[in-house]
Amino acid sequence: MKKMAIITSYFDGESYGLLGPQMAATVIQENTPFECIVIAVTHSDDKAVLTKALFGYFGKEMPIVGFSSLNGREDIFLFAKALKAEGAITFLAGPQSDVDFLGETGWRDYPHRFRGFSEAFSFALQGPAEQVFPVLEGISNGQWKNASGLLYTDDDCRIVQTPRQSWKNKFLRRVRWNNLYRVGQTGLENLTIISGQVIQHIGCPHAAQAKPVELVYPYHLDSKGEKRIRLKLKGCSFCDVSSDKGFHGALDLDTVLSQIACLPEDAEGRTISFELINENALPGLHRLIQESSGRGMSLSQIKLTLRADWFLSNENHLREALHLARKLRIRILLSSIGFESFDDRILRNLNKGLTVKTNIDAILLMRRLKKEFPLQWAYSNRDGAIHGLIHPTPWDSPETDSHIQQITASCHIHLDILPAHSVPLIIHHASGLADWIREIETSEEICFERYVSVIGWWNEALLKM
Repeated sequence: MKKMAIITSYFDGESYGLLGPQMAATVIQENTPFECIVIAVTHSDDKAVLTKALFGYFGKEMPIVGFSSLNGREDIFLFAKALKAEGAITFLAGPQSDVDFLGETGWRDYPHRFRGFSEAFSFALQGPAEQVFPVLEGISNGQWKNASGLLYTDDDCRIVQTPRQSWKNKFLRRVRWNNLYRVGQTGLENLTIISGQVIQHIGCPHAAQAKPVELVYPYHLDSKGEKRIRLKLKGCSFCDVSSDKGFHGALDLDTVLSQIACLPEDAEGRTISFELINENALPGLHRLIQESSGRGMSLSQIKLTLRADWFLSNENHLREALHLARKLRIRILLSSIGFESFDDRILRNLNKGLTVKTNIDAILLMRRLKKEFPLQWAYSNRDGAIHGLIHPTPWDSPETDSHIQQITASCHIHLDILPAHSVPLIIHHASGLADWIREIETSEEICFERYVSVIGWWNEALLKM
């Protein structure tokens, strides 16, 4: 059997599954003559050891290595470039693969902008994994450049891009969770996972339509908040997923249940904990639990990532699901709500479509439910939940800091809601905020430094002209 591998970013000491790469590897292995594994690479992994393990895996076969979900890690991009120089076929896939291959808008006219990763990869593939089938079939004879979702550099150094396909449910039904490997002392070692994911929504409903918004300048450039940039945004201004996927709709329940059936069992014979990827999961949660039980599945824990407003508006659906969960001994963990901020001005600039009141009301409901369903409901940082909090942001000021401190103290959110560490605002070069900061650069005749595919926004990131 021919061989292929997918390399992806990972964190030390973890044992969670990676739905995107592992599902892609499953699709490839079950529909082509290629064996395909996923190799999870952490920051501490020795790239020389990784290279040796890779070439040991491929043996005499030509190395074909996909790279996905890299989280902007320059060390992995440099590793891909080195592999390509040694004769391997390397390609970029997964979220933002097209824009990261192409580079930042206007980089040829503005030398400080991100130039993209086209030099590190033989090609890129954007969209469903099955688009790689004709590439793998024709790669030995050069007959592969008409595949869908493909980006490659032609002989004139121009990037050619073909239209991508839409997702098909038949390729989203199965995941082989035993195809994940880490780099060990003696080579590649299989990693047993204790937590997985199940996809129900592709993209985010909040990003379904573009809407006109006004975002103010960073506080360090305009402390009065008078200067504004008008944009059309899909979803949250900071979210690169919204610009990458928008919203492609929900998968049918049978497809979702098929994914759940693929998850491994724990020591008690119950399905391992999994994250349900659907930010509006509550309306269908009771039926999902009921149908899974009817098919003989014994669920242990369902992790939810929700919006605060949809959480509130679907309280009755959640209560219905919790009553059933009590009968079936299932725990529902609200593992993340993207509060992002507890200041309305910052929330407006993040284009969350939320207010501080909505966030606080959601927290109060979470606490009430814990009293009513102490064994079936979990939501706090003590339960392993990591709720979204973005700080610092470009719009932080003494006034916003004071307001957030007041909310934190009065609502005691440090006890059960605040994560151990906030996440600084990151502007991916293809997100809505990237358009915002490029408009500011043009209007003010200034330049912000690029950190690989991320754009700096803080005062120290201003480049001297």
